[in-house]
Amino acid sequence: MGAGCDAPTDGSGGQLSACDAEDMSVDPDSGLLSPVRAGTPAEQATGDTAFAAAMLETEAALARAQARLGSVPAASAERITTAARRLAAGGLDVVQLARGSRATANPVVGLVRELSAAVPEDADQVHRGSTSQDIVDTALMLIARNTIELLVVDLDRAAQSLAELARTHRDTVMPGRTLTAHAVPTTFGLKAVGWRQGVLAAARQLRSLRLPVSMGGAAGTLAAYVEYGDGSEDYAERLVAAFAAETGLATPILPWHADRSPIAELAGALAQTATALGKIAVDVLVLTRTEIGELSEAAGGGSSAMPHKRNPVLSALIRSAALQVPVLAAGVTQSGLAEDERSAGVWQAEWHLLRECLRLTGGAAHTATELTGGLQVHAEQMRENTGHTHGLIVSERLSVRLAPLLGKARAEEILATASRRATEEDRSLTEILTTTDEVTAVLTPDELTDLLTPAGYTGAAARLVDRALE
Repeated sequence: MGAGCDAPTDGSGGQLSACDAEDMSVDPDSGLLSPVRAGTPAEQATGDTAFAAAMLETEAALARAQARLGSVPAASAERITTAARRLAAGGLDVVQLARGSRATANPVVGLVRELSAAVPEDADQVHRGSTSQDIVDTALMLIARNTIELLVVDLDRAAQSLAELARTHRDTVMPGRTLTAHAVPTTFGLKAVGWRQGVLAAARQLRSLRLPVSMGGAAGTLAAYVEYGDGSEDYAERLVAAFAAETGLATPILPWHADRSPIAELAGALAQTATALGKIAVDVLVLTRTEIGELSEAAGGGSSAMPHKRNPVLSALIRSAALQVPVLAAGVTQSGLAEDERSAGVWQAEWHLLRECLRLTGGAAHTATELTGGLQVHAEQMRENTGHTHGLIVSERLSVRLAPLLGKARAEEILATASRRATEEDRSLTEILTTTDEVTAVLTPDELTDLLTPAGYTGAAARLVDRALE
């Protein structure tokens, strides 16, 4: 054990220490402390094995692109591609690659060594003219594309479930809450369709992202690529286009080693997506409270101590991701301060932050499909809750109706007094107003009853739902 290492016991007299990590089997990042993404498709799409595979595919795509232009033999490109895919399928020791990257600050050097060894007759054609950042950045874009494809499928599924909820509960009245208190009536259909709009906007932004290949060479001039080329004036442009075609990514106008806007835009879109999903989660968490009881998750989680508990675990998982992703995205954006033509440390700082943004957002979206698909709506409880404030939830409507009859100032004065009495005397606003002479002089009892019915004061809610669903 190294000097200065503490050695906690394992409870049986033995000693366990982080300092003995080299003597222990590798502890994989299984998502134990990140259950929102544990076991989800996004986790698999962003893992170390997936990233190594993306780097290998990038190297193979580079060889194929160069073969298109005649600067690498076609047979060599084919063999490099075959070897890369064989390594990606399990022939690469990712743990060893990771540990070796400490000596070079990135995993590409070791990866190129492994790939070159797999094709000894074509070793000179591997990584030809390239630099580590070209490979890592392009692999990041591949990982992002693959994860976003999973993400938008889940977002579409959640949006469809929300559309069904909105359609079913178009006219289901419930309390509208502002600053935590009852404000005026709304409908659950409008709430659900509002959630859906956020999800659709996030999906649109993700689909609109332009994820480019990275090809700049050592300092953004593509000098070595050109040197290996055919001497034509437009070789560099044609090579970048061929590389983009081979990867299925976009063609950048310029190398972007020190322009991190593609990464920042991606992180921003992921933050928006996580926030849209988080909005659903926080609303569900509020409405599932025992004293509110307007919603419940299809299969609430159990408690380790209280057998009666049905915890809203899906919402909690989504909220946890929504709290983390914007913070991580801010770190990614901060990494845009890249000095010179290529940065030291800033570039490396993006990798983990961006991957966590992808996997947390992907996990949240996958969880949201389960939440929205099984959400239980307690419509009767929603309607009942609109009566908790003795009718005050529709006081705004009375104010609007009485103002032209009594004058705005007098109408507000009467309603303020009536509202205070309703609360203090634990009586309904209807009961108090029907004994207020100034009110009964201008409104009949039937008119008062109608005006004080919460379901009658949902404004344009139904029409807004219809318009959004159209």
